[in-house]
Amino acid sequence: MGKSNVFDLLGPIMVGPSSSHTAGAVRLGGMARKILGEEPVKGTISLHGSFAKTGKGHGTDLALLAGLLGMFPDDERIPDAPKLAKEQGLSIDYESVDLGEVHPNTVKFDLVGKSGGRAQVIGSSTGGGTIVIHKINDFEVEIRGDYPTLVILHQDLPGLVAQVTLLLATAQINIASMRVSREKRGAQALMVLETDQTIDEAVLDLMRKLPRIEQAMAIEPL
Repeated sequence: MGKSNVFDLLGPIMVGPSSSHTAGAVRLGGMARKILGEEPVKGTISLHGSFAKTGKGHGTDLALLAGLLGMFPDDERIPDAPKLAKEQGLSIDYESVDLGEVHPNTVKFDLVGKSGGRAQVIGSSTGGGTIVIHKINDFEVEIRGDYPTLVILHQDLPGLVAQVTLLLATAQINIASMRVSREKRGAQALMVLETDQTIDEAVLDLMRKLPRIEQAMAIEPL
């Protein structure tokens, strides 16, 4: 039996007419913000399929923007997202795209953060407010935002996975799932670990000090 959560049983508490186009969209924006790792200041939101065709009528554009601003699906300020974005210095362009054989409620974020950091995130709203992130930059992933998640960019060399898992075991952090994606060039890999416990800053600092670790971030559940 697959994992389920409260959204599967009750549906989300939300502002807006559609759990997929509104609640899920807010969560997608929120996850993209977390993956960027800082406050976004500009970017492009590319809408695919149903998001592109009917999203505006369902307020999908507002919901995605609201998520980027750090709002939750029940935030009554969602309709005011464009005004709030302008006040906070966030500039977003929208476009319609064909992302290929993906879920009809799929979006691509190309974001730039306050300190100049960049991230490309592709994710889908799969119904009832649930989401899945499929891609971070050039790496295939599967992140649903239900667990604390550790994302590590590292050189694609033997032994690094063992070092990371040993550090987590020493910190008494249990791994719920793990996936490693590799670049086609073979130079880098992306390790994504869902855990049962929160990953605190001290553990994250130790991760960053491991040899050949290029970037490590902890993403809290949505």
